[in-house]
Amino acid sequence: MSDIENIDDIPVDHPKSAPEDRATNGPLDESEANPVRPYVDLGGVKVLPREGLHLRLEVEEGTKRVVAVGLDYANSTLQVQPFSAPRSSGLWHEIRGQIAEQISRQGGSTQVREGTFGPELLAQIPVTTAEGQAGKMRLARFIGVDGPRWFLRGVIAGEAAADPAAAAKIEDLFRSIVVVRGNTPMPPRDLIPLRMPAPSSGGQPA
Repeated sequence: MSDIENIDDIPVDHPKSAPEDRATNGPLDESEANPVRPYVDLGGVKVLPREGLHLRLEVEEGTKRVVAVGLDYANSTLQVQPFSAPRSSGLWHEIRGQIAEQISRQGGSTQVREGTFGPELLAQIPVTTAEGQAGKMRLARFIGVDGPRWFLRGVIAGEAAADPAAAAKIEDLFRSIVVVRGNTPMPPRDLIPLRMPAPSSGGQPA
């Protein structure tokens, strides 16, 4: 271990997790995307508009910082968050375990399965009613892709969590996302800044 001088030299413990065709079929890095496509620019990610797609930005109350992008499509929801990552090692294998632990502490359960993008978590998450009572379980899929110097996390709920036809539409939507890492130095796991779209982009939040 004493020979290792840089975290980027130890990808064996934290290999990247991504489809083999990621660089061509997505999710794409900004350098891989077609610059003439009419993307909605949200800062850390760009989203390709499509009929029936509604965009929501999730904002942190105290800071008013945009912390996630919510996409409503095909009777499902897809929440995406882009994070900075090391150049040669990945984050998804470690983060996946942490998500499973967190859901377990909440009284839910998870199972790892092989999905379109590689390993994913199928989770049963407890839902608290308006009266504060724990009631039903909500099914969700946690997916992740390690790209060049970034990691993109997705949470799928609604029909696409269980129905194959809806799942295919949401997975195609996830593939269409472009991550804009930028050149600003950032520690691994930091959220890549997100922002409201410019009015001229034609993609107003729903």
